[in-house]
Amino acid sequence: MIQRYKTKKIYVGDVAVGGDAPISVQSMTYTKTSDIEATLEQIKLLHFAGADIVRVAVPDMAAAYALKEIKQRSSLPIVADIHFNYKLALIAAEVVDCIRFNPGNIGDKSRIKEIVKACQQRNIPVRIGVNCGSLEEQFEDKYGQTALGMVKSAEYNIKYLEDLGFDDIKISLKASDVQRTVEAYRMLRPLNNYPFHLGVTEAGTLFHSTVKSSIALGSLLLDGIGDTMRISITGELEKEIEVGRAILKDSGIVKDGLNIISCPTCGRIEADLVSAVKEVEEATKHIKTPLNVSVMGCVVNAIGEAKSADVAIAYGKGSGLIIKKGEVIAKLDTKDLLPKFLEEVEKEAKLGEL
Repeated sequence: MIQRYKTKKIYVGDVAVGGDAPISVQSMTYTKTSDIEATLEQIKLLHFAGADIVRVAVPDMAAAYALKEIKQRSSLPIVADIHFNYKLALIAAEVVDCIRFNPGNIGDKSRIKEIVKACQQRNIPVRIGVNCGSLEEQFEDKYGQTALGMVKSAEYNIKYLEDLGFDDIKISLKASDVQRTVEAYRMLRPLNNYPFHLGVTEAGTLFHSTVKSSIALGSLLLDGIGDTMRISITGELEKEIEVGRAILKDSGIVKDGLNIISCPTCGRIEADLVSAVKEVEEATKHIKTPLNVSVMGCVVNAIGEAKSADVAIAYGKGSGLIIKKGEVIAKLDTKDLLPKFLEEVEKEAKLGEL
């Protein structure tokens, strides 16, 4: 059992972050926020993909003033992403559920004071979003673009907000590589109890981002670190949610849906295993009951894997076995195996719902 660090619980809209709340998954729209309909369409896509929170860019006044209608019509809590111009945060704070500011480019600390004051008036949280590529000059000059530099920036800004009497805070420490990202979060975690927003920034395309994020966020989650997360992908927004949910599931944090065990392709396979696994994935994607299912192409590891699977299929020459809870329940011709397997998976899923 993974023991999460005990963190302060805050609320982004009606979504709890930190404490005993589930780890939330979020994304960010890439529309011009001033294009209200396009932005709402992306928020709708993210909602149906399973996002908990959405962040929107606020680069100008048109975007800031569009937030009121976007918030009114959004099905997800809205985080306003602020860089450079603190006055945009003051407008956004009137309607959104959270303000994220980058201390490396927001300017004089008196500007942060104004942001905090606006958030205090509406009782909304702030994310201190430290990025390795845009550290404040004082920290970059002394520590370079390092994990320690990110931590020092975060500590400085946390103390500043605390001195203002504000502690509805979450923190992110993002670099574009795995090592600095993981090192920074691990270094800062014992020093405060604020919730952490996890992510590797500028992580690249779907393939590269999935690899980087799985290593970095998976490592941190297994350490008990992390309260909310975003997978940064140059590509489809829905994939950010899909990968994020998969990391939570495969790290053992979330028990939800099927864990499909399938063997690598090799010369011993007695069936079209690739097609079979794809069919299983498609036919069972609606199932939310946590189940371990095994789809094995030959007998080498099939029986061993089946012992710990709720339902298993083991292909052989022209026929194969259906196994439940380690017990063989059917020996069938190859053509009849998959339908029977899916039938048994559905039965187990329904039992799990009772």
